[in-house]
Amino acid sequence: MLRVAVVGSGPSGVYTAQALVQQESVPGVTVDVLDRLPCPYGLVRYGVAPDHEKIKSLQNNLRSVLEHPRVAFLGNVLVGAAGVPVHRLLDLYHAVVYCVGAGTDRRLGVPGEELPGSFSATEFVSWYSAHPDAAPGGFALGARSAVVIGVGNVAVDVARVLARGPEELRPTDVPDAALRALAGSRVSDIHLVGRRGPAQAKFTTKELRELGALPGAEISVRAEEAALDPAFADPSELPAANRRNVDVIRGWCGAPPRGLPRRIRLRFFLRPVAVLGDDAVRAVRFERTAPDGHGGVVGTGVFEDIEAELVLRSVGYRGVPLAGLPFDEQRGTVPHAHGRVLRDGAPSLGEYVAGWIKRGPTGVIGTNRSCAKETVASLLADADALAERRPAADPRDALRRSGQPVVEWPGWLGIEAAEAELGRSLGRTTVKIADWEGLLTAANGRA
Repeated sequence: MLRVAVVGSGPSGVYTAQALVQQESVPGVTVDVLDRLPCPYGLVRYGVAPDHEKIKSLQNNLRSVLEHPRVAFLGNVLVGAAGVPVHRLLDLYHAVVYCVGAGTDRRLGVPGEELPGSFSATEFVSWYSAHPDAAPGGFALGARSAVVIGVGNVAVDVARVLARGPEELRPTDVPDAALRALAGSRVSDIHLVGRRGPAQAKFTTKELRELGALPGAEISVRAEEAALDPAFADPSELPAANRRNVDVIRGWCGAPPRGLPRRIRLRFFLRPVAVLGDDAVRAVRFERTAPDGHGGVVGTGVFEDIEAELVLRSVGYRGVPLAGLPFDEQRGTVPHAHGRVLRDGAPSLGEYVAGWIKRGPTGVIGTNRSCAKETVASLLADADALAERRPAADPRDALRRSGQPVVEWPGWLGIEAAEAELGRSLGRTTVKIADWEGLLTAANGRA
């Protein structure tokens, strides 16, 4: 009977566990899902916007896997240099699958990027999602104007949260401190800026349409910018998703103002070249771009400054090295062959990867299912060789004795109960606990 550790309890980790316990070619596989946080679900808990209840409900599907009799959740387990070393983890299990995602954001690489008032969108998302590592606010919500750089779903999420009123966010699980800060926000102009055109934007049509349906915000698109995109006039050759985006954006071109309190200005063909300011952000300088005929853009030498006291950079995620595992610095992933970790070009028996650390930050949540299945197929093909390894008799006990207290499933249920009680005490629905001490105290109450 194979014992497998899966490091990471987001969608890729849970789908890996599911594939392992549902297959029948190697019976009786048991899976321990480890996470450095005391809470499961990864970006479904800490990356999905609080007003996206339908997507957040995916937690119910992930929960059913973690409650499987041959799956165990072990939270507050740090793997790596400061915790359980990679080589030690492999001593404890027949196999280890790393599903650790992409833990940092890509940089703009422009002057002024580090000025006060300039943040990565992931920092903002972590804050309003109650991630215990998030900075305790400090975002320039007293600003009148904000610039969000990027035109993917994360950029749309942060623009939408900025544009919502407190009465719209109150029914969600947004932490109370973030709700109070957003309620006091003075941001009225939100510039959502992309370096290419509408046909190349990465947001999904559903997310895009939500911007136009906000009760307190109006959206505008400059028709002359959209028209720079060669595919805008005739999108018939585009993939269906891109074509739908173009149709939605076309409907917003030249729309008259409606006098609503907030405005989302969707801008195209502008590439950031500098964040301007002395002691804090005061504007972002963009260079006008033009299509190069091959799907990219070139600079035109024409510049425009957009005034803003808050900048949120949303230009993608990037994987980070995990001490003890090989790492491809250029791709931001662990080298692999069909999910098998490669060390010096050769597969390392017992070590596997799935999710963003395997393929890079691409696809949607469901993409992780097929990615996990490929990795599990490789692991099962190695089952005979893995069975010859002699791991620890009780790896869970070894982890419990590794230093910090392990949060198991009853502890997570304690956190859920405490968050429900916090919501009741505030006259709201469930409200997330946003700090390590609060999470661990709630977990220990049910451990």
